Amino acid sequence: MPLSLERRVAPSKWMMFASPIIAIIFTLITSAIILLFLGKDPANGLYVFFVEPLTQAWSLEEILVKTIPLALIAAGLTICFTANVWNIGAEGQFILGAIAGATIPVLLPDMQGPYTLPLMMMLGFMGGMFFALIPALFKVRFGANEILTSLMLVYVAELILDYVVRGPWRDPAGLNFPQTIRFNEWATMPIIGADRLNIGLYIAIAAAFILLFFMGRTFQGFGIKLAGQAPKAAKFAGFSRDKTVYLVLAISGGLAGLAGIIEVAGPIKQLRPAISPGYGFTAIIVAFLGRLNPVGALIAAFILSITYIGAENAQIFLKVTNKITSVFQGVLLFFVLACDTLIYYRLRLKTRLSEVRS
Repeated sequence: MPLSLERRVAPSKWMMFASPIIAIIFTLITSAIILLFLGKDPANGLYVFFVEPLTQAWSLEEILVKTIPLALIAAGLTICFTANVWNIGAEGQFILGAIAGATIPVLLPDMQGPYTLPLMMMLGFMGGMFFALIPALFKVRFGANEILTSLMLVYVAELILDYVVRGPWRDPAGLNFPQTIRFNEWATMPIIGADRLNIGLYIAIAAAFILLFFMGRTFQGFGIKLAGQAPKAAKFAGFSRDKTVYLVLAISGGLAGLAGIIEVAGPIKQLRPAISPGYGFTAIIVAFLGRLNPVGALIAAFILSITYIGAENAQIFLKVTNKITSVFQGVLLFFVLACDTLIYYRLRLKTRLSEVRS
């Protein structure tokens, strides 16, 4: 049956609201089919993956722990994507922020006091920000594609992390394991839950509402939205495209770096070769699922966090690899983008009569 896409006169408000819901429904259906092909009971598999994590207190707390980095990174990405600047390297900025913030407890362990953690968070923000400004500089000065440069810098960040934890920052009393010393008490995030949930949750919520205010109530936020929706109009109105690129990548990178230091100063409490299960990449899905709204991203981060805990449950109860999380997340991103297309286009059935009329 031949179908075609026909551009709408105006974006569909109904699809703007319904798109993420439809995408989630199609993702659940596709996930059930995948589980069926793996020889698992689809109904039981979906329950273990998406419902079981919500039924116990400890797993709810773990979901919130994983919501923190996803929400912070995604909040920054919403600003970038709104300006039509594609920062795909938040994973690298997350790692650089963790390394920058960890310099104090690792290199200056005697620097202990109430100022230690704020200083670490400031360094983490700056580390991520400066790492994000590299693709911004390349884009503005040389016209380089920020998708490629920011993505390739992820590998640079991973190699730097691997070098420091296996080399100069390795814990001499760590039985030769590739890890730094454990952070002292002043350098760790205060706990607000029963085990690992920390005040990073409050910071993520505050960041989402501050960015919502920034984008909706400030002149600069208006310029960012205009730069993304109508670049020529933004230029005519006096908004500099180059300054916008620097600004949005600085904010996005800074928040990713802040998420990095909160992660290592919170649940992990030291640097290791692997400090992220791919938060920077998953946050891209979170940003789109949250409709490029910082508060929407906060809610979407909670939903995506369920998949991480669900994957651990599935590994235990269904005997499937936890890599299936990446598959489900990829399927979700595909359906979110596909459904978003229907905001601006409608599906039209091509018949002979319609072809004659056209």
